[in-house]
Amino acid sequence: MEILKDVSILGGKFLYYFIESLVFHIIPRPKKRVAGEIVLITGAGSGLGRLLALKFVRLGAIVVLWDINQESVTETCKLAKEHSSARVHAYTCDCSKKHEIYKVAEQVKKEVGDVTILINNAGVVTGKQFLETSDDDVEKTFHINTFAHIWTYKAFLPAMIAANHGHLVCISSVAGLVGINGLGDYCASKFAAFGFAEAIYFELRKLKKDGIKTTIVCPYFFKSGMFNGCSTKYPSLLPLMEPQCVAHKIVNAILEEQVYLLIPKMTYIAVLLKHSISTKMGLALGDFLGVFNSLDNFRGRVETDKVQTVANTTNQ
Repeated sequence: MEILKDVSILGGKFLYYFIESLVFHIIPRPKKRVAGEIVLITGAGSGLGRLLALKFVRLGAIVVLWDINQESVTETCKLAKEHSSARVHAYTCDCSKKHEIYKVAEQVKKEVGDVTILINNAGVVTGKQFLETSDDDVEKTFHINTFAHIWTYKAFLPAMIAANHGHLVCISSVAGLVGINGLGDYCASKFAAFGFAEAIYFELRKLKKDGIKTTIVCPYFFKSGMFNGCSTKYPSLLPLMEPQCVAHKIVNAILEEQVYLLIPKMTYIAVLLKHSISTKMGLALGDFLGVFNSLDNFRGRVETDKVQTVANTTNQ
């Protein structure tokens, strides 16, 4: 009889959540206010991190910028302060070093306060075949793309738990859900970041810390210096999105407290098909979409990216 009771409860929950999902496909989800929240963004010196910082400044948040490049993070801070009411704090931090993360985190707590929205955005990519990737590059990829998430959680999560208030944002990647040719170390680090963030989400749920939200973001390649040279065979099916669009979707997902965000929408279908069709069918689909050749002309970040980012952000 116990199993019948549990099945009935499960059926009721499924029906309720299905109806809820349908409703929110018709009307927008309510958005939370972030004015006055302390938002820390790693990798905020350029690209997506800079765009996210400027968006949160406009929403009235107190924004804390972290980046390894002092000149870049200072430039982001300068752009943010063009908004008269902006409250922005810039710090130089090498997110590949655990002790530096802890040191700067303590500085932030003393000078700004307890972080309530943590966005782990900093990332690196080598874009090389596995056997051409040096051990140092592999270690650097994991230190920034994975371990930095762990150390920042260690630094800022205790205060969130004590207050039962906060939001953890993991910028993973579609490469954290599907292996991609030429991104062996990157995929491994992003799979790990995704798994870590999801595990902590479940852990907080068990602890009944429902005031702490989690958003895990998995974007496909988008037009940034980090993925210079990447291509897509059929842009209408699997587009390389504009950074401004990616930033907008991420902020919207945070405000709506979405747990998962995959962008563009085609990636939801791709991930579903990966687990529901045969391997050979999946390979045929990958060949059709050209995903195995996406990095054939990969160049990575170039010096002009910084200039382009500044130009883009000042036009927002």
